[in-house]
Amino acid sequence: MLRFVFRRLIAMVLTLWAVSFVAFAIIQLPPGDYLTTYLASLSASGDLVDPAVIEALRRQYGFGEPYLIQYWKWFSGIVTRGDFGQSFEWKAPVTDLIWGRLGNSILVEGLAVIVMWFIALPIGIYVAVKKYSLGDYLATIAGFIGLAIPNFLLALLLMYLSFVWFGTTIGGLFSSEFETARWSLPRLWDFLAHAWAPILVLATAGTAELIRILRANLLDELKKPYVTTARAKGLPEWKVILKYPVRVALNPLVSTIGWLLPALVSSSVIVSVVLKLPTAGPLLLRSLTSQDMYLAGAIIMLLGVLTVIGTLISDLLLAWIDPRIRYGSK
Repeated sequence: MLRFVFRRLIAMVLTLWAVSFVAFAIIQLPPGDYLTTYLASLSASGDLVDPAVIEALRRQYGFGEPYLIQYWKWFSGIVTRGDFGQSFEWKAPVTDLIWGRLGNSILVEGLAVIVMWFIALPIGIYVAVKKYSLGDYLATIAGFIGLAIPNFLLALLLMYLSFVWFGTTIGGLFSSEFETARWSLPRLWDFLAHAWAPILVLATAGTAELIRILRANLLDELKKPYVTTARAKGLPEWKVILKYPVRVALNPLVSTIGWLLPALVSSSVIVSVVLKLPTAGPLLLRSLTSQDMYLAGAIIMLLGVLTVIGTLISDLLLAWIDPRIRYGSK
């Protein structure tokens, strides 16, 4: 197992380097650069810019340099100093802009993942064991509705119902007096009072998907001979189901941990805009539209970090819950 972890750590380093290179290249694929976008916005507002000023800004930002030189300056700064560069639009260090928002994203999306599993596991097991029962049909209908409704539409519906029924608006993650305060029990309670809406919205579609996957896998396992043998030996029904079939049926679900959190971060962009959440999603969207390459590249690279870390965690969990998996064996 240690050899496997060591190999994966080396692969993670190479993967992150490849992700940073590709992300930096993709960001620069659209015609022009940040300065082009900035000048277009000035022209649209009727402002005129001196060509000498344009050339000075181009030299200052290094837009005239080849791609490999721009990439090497950015990547070497990350490796040697932990410096992700300067945001052109915000005129501030990228690290100052993303850490707080990325922390909010990980907190909200991480809680959404926990809610997904907490709801999906018991319901998925129940609908598989009680196949074609009323509960199975109700869970199926609810699952299809959850998959069909876009997250942003559900967010708008919650905002409307909250205003009509309770006379309050939901949005943001903190009240104004707690936005810059240190973490404490009052701030935690204020966060939970605001975060339930985005957590519920983000968890809806994922929960429905996990229930369907677990139901299908568990139904397949319950038909296998070892389950019949366990029942014939007189084991309690709950032990027959939970000890072996559920553990095997969890394998596809555990393997999704690697991409689940980054997928939630990327899919929460519109939800974050609707609910005015101070997360990384709106910041990534803004940086891509304005071609703020250092800011966008940093966020995309950190999403890659979450992906490779999540993949490693899912592989270790698979080896733990399924004794048939033997890493490093010939």
